[in-house]
Amino acid sequence: MKLEPYPTARREDTVDILHDTPVPDPYRWLEDPDSPETKGWLLAQAELFGRQRGEQRFKSRIAELLRSGSVGAPAWRGGRHFFSRRTPDQEHAVYYVVEPDGTERALIDPMAIDPSGLTTLDAVQPDKEGRLLAYQISVGGDEESILYVIDVATGTRIEGPIDRCRYSPIAWLPGGEAFYYVRRLPSTEVPENETQFHRRVYLHRVGTSTEDDVMIFGEGLKMTNYYGVSVSRDGRWLQVSAHEGTAPRNDIWVADLTASPLDRPELRVVQEGVDAQVGLVFGRDGRLYVHTDRDASRGRVCVTDPTAPGFETWRDLIPEDPEAVLNDFAILDDLERPVMLVGWTRHAISEITVHDLETGERVGEVPTPGLGSIGSITERPEGGYEAWFGYTDNTTPPTVQRYDARTGETTLWAASPGAVEVPPVRASQVVYRSKDGTDVRMLVISPADDTPRPRPTILYGYGGFGLSMTPGYSASVLAWVEAGGVYAIANLRGGGEEGEDWHRAGMLGNKQNVFDDFHAAAEHLIATGVTTPEQLGISGGSNGGLLVGAALTQRPELYAAVVCSAPLLDMVRYEKFGLGATWNVEYGTAEDPEQFGWLLGYSPYHHVKEAVSYPATLFTVFQSDTRVHPLHAWKMCAALQHSSTGDRPVLLRNETEVGHGARSVSRTVDLSADTLTFLARHTGL
Repeated sequence: MKLEPYPTARREDTVDILHDTPVPDPYRWLEDPDSPETKGWLLAQAELFGRQRGEQRFKSRIAELLRSGSVGAPAWRGGRHFFSRRTPDQEHAVYYVVEPDGTERALIDPMAIDPSGLTTLDAVQPDKEGRLLAYQISVGGDEESILYVIDVATGTRIEGPIDRCRYSPIAWLPGGEAFYYVRRLPSTEVPENETQFHRRVYLHRVGTSTEDDVMIFGEGLKMTNYYGVSVSRDGRWLQVSAHEGTAPRNDIWVADLTASPLDRPELRVVQEGVDAQVGLVFGRDGRLYVHTDRDASRGRVCVTDPTAPGFETWRDLIPEDPEAVLNDFAILDDLERPVMLVGWTRHAISEITVHDLETGERVGEVPTPGLGSIGSITERPEGGYEAWFGYTDNTTPPTVQRYDARTGETTLWAASPGAVEVPPVRASQVVYRSKDGTDVRMLVISPADDTPRPRPTILYGYGGFGLSMTPGYSASVLAWVEAGGVYAIANLRGGGEEGEDWHRAGMLGNKQNVFDDFHAAAEHLIATGVTTPEQLGISGGSNGGLLVGAALTQRPELYAAVVCSAPLLDMVRYEKFGLGATWNVEYGTAEDPEQFGWLLGYSPYHHVKEAVSYPATLFTVFQSDTRVHPLHAWKMCAALQHSSTGDRPVLLRNETEVGHGARSVSRTVDLSADTLTFLARHTGL
């Protein structure tokens, strides 16, 4: 297809001098989404994308594969249990309750609340008795999370709307009369550019005005802190944790609510000022279970006494494994010999082991359906001999499995409700060597009848925030491979696949390792005959958008096509927009001279060079994204359109009324079809 002229984007002589270094920013004007000039440019980009878009080749197949629907693991409360399910024709999952007699009722249906499909369910938390349900919804992708409470039996709304509850846990007290929760300060009390921050922990009594809420924690601490709060099942123990932004460390406190008032709990330090993460579970046996990566990069479980919970009292129950990362555990105690189930990922593949609860000795393993990913393991809060966990792999839509510790058997408890014909594919894990000699793993999914020959390939990665890329059901991956392509997912440093040390090897001053791992993945795919540079596309979103932005500016000759979604690309100014200020613990801050050097060293927007033949590039952004502002992609798109030579297009797909996270199925299908169509055209699929 012939390249059309790009919409005109004025280049300014804007240059900031930071730490004696000139930093040009020719498209600073695109940071204002409300200016007539920006709006005109976006409209022209939308028209250009519309003309270049072509027929959405994969749309009907992706939609068909998504008709599998989905199902979530149950949360048990008293005789009731709660779960989510999406049937083949639904745009969003619905949240249900099941009564003790097996009667099932829909409690929250986002489409019934808002038939436009723009409302999403962000979080749910039934109270300890299963009589009340707190839930949070947001509209148009803004992730603002308005809180409501309903009566489970009648569906009557008894609380809400309570605003400013984004990322708020709900910690119910027994009896359902009150809960602790996290809420931002009102915008009238904070500077205009800080309204996304300044959280506090409050006690709220159901049926009273939020004006009467009592602040119990957070005053005087960092504005970018996120707080966790929970109350033990018996109502005795309160725990409060604080993370500075997305930092891989937290401070944590506990209070005995039988010894101090609910609205003035006496919080005692469990951990403060330590560079490690800690999570606490108050056991039904009176012990305190500690899940931590302190002195154990891959995680361990310790036990201690909740009345003396300091580090010096912790005793190893499940020690660190040299190869697997400890993610999760559940306790089954209605047995002659109570056990702990421990969930691990070993090189990104999930497994569950069984241990004696008293000694930690390994006594068995939980059968799992295959080599895939396991969601969190849940048990009944009052104890028992059963556990439930979600399971998925590359060809299996989400299922819920039930494990019975009396028989040692795992059985299918619930499958995704839609029957779909999944194409046969072959998945293999390969190990390749990065630039500095580090071994990195990659999952390669190819057609089952794969006669070895170079094929159009998509390489996907993320590499940040300790997030692991594990196998899962993906309609777009299956549609691509069924059409004859290969899809590869690299477990880059910066992720959590090999523990916290692996994460830290790709953050702050080590960020270049992530990009080197990605380039090395591409070189491995080419060297082993899977693909060629002319057939290789790369894809990533959010922090993965930063990844592919760095890849295309550092090694433009290695890639034929790029899909860059909701990306961070101006790393000198990222902290000024969206939730950017909470990520300087991952990337660094431009205010510090050394860290500014790291950021400018790879910031994709600042490394676009004149007269380079860049890969075909599609930016996909979401106008209501309150995490990563679309301006990153807008500025980078303008820079690439100005600089790139050759006949490969640079296009922008700018979507309104949708944000960084959850979206309706039809919008997911549209986005996936556009990105795969673009990658197919420019890799020759």
